[in-house]
Amino acid sequence: MALAAVPARTLVTVRGDQVPIPAPDRLVHLQFRRFAGCPVCNLHLRSIVQRRAEIEAAGVREVVLFHSSAEALRPYVADLPLDVVADPERTLYREFGVEYGLRSLLDPRGWPTIVRAIAHELRAIRQGRPAPPVRPEGGRFGLPADYLVAPDGRVLASKHGVHVDDQWSVDELLALVPAAPRDRA
Repeated sequence: MALAAVPARTLVTVRGDQVPIPAPDRLVHLQFRRFAGCPVCNLHLRSIVQRRAEIEAAGVREVVLFHSSAEALRPYVADLPLDVVADPERTLYREFGVEYGLRSLLDPRGWPTIVRAIAHELRAIRQGRPAPPVRPEGGRFGLPADYLVAPDGRVLASKHGVHVDDQWSVDELLALVPAAPRDRA
């Protein structure tokens, strides 16, 4: 599904903050991730946090959606300096055509990252981070998706992942920004 424009709305983060989509003064990287505690999602989001200053300097606001409840998400994202939004009913996932399926975990291209993510999670658990849920709310078969949204709502770029680790890297995101027209004062 190719969405050409994102209708204006306000999302509420798991911390209770309001986030306008589209943002009136910057681009929005709208990330669709999997479930609360997803090791692969956590590894990816840590890479976003490490380069957050670069992303913000490029005029991009990160907004991350999960198909889990806010209650389930809070223990896993409390230390993330990102706007995290719960969508347990998958309302936005359906609107944006974000899918789920067995291929999320069965595609061998995702396996190296799954191994790295599990190793990272094991270290984090030893340091007090909660373990990923055995039966995650919304299931484990979600696929990632990324959207770059202009202040006027136009979708400048999008990617629907075909396996668990098929999302934009920070470099890929930043490469999209210079070509994206920005309405800034």
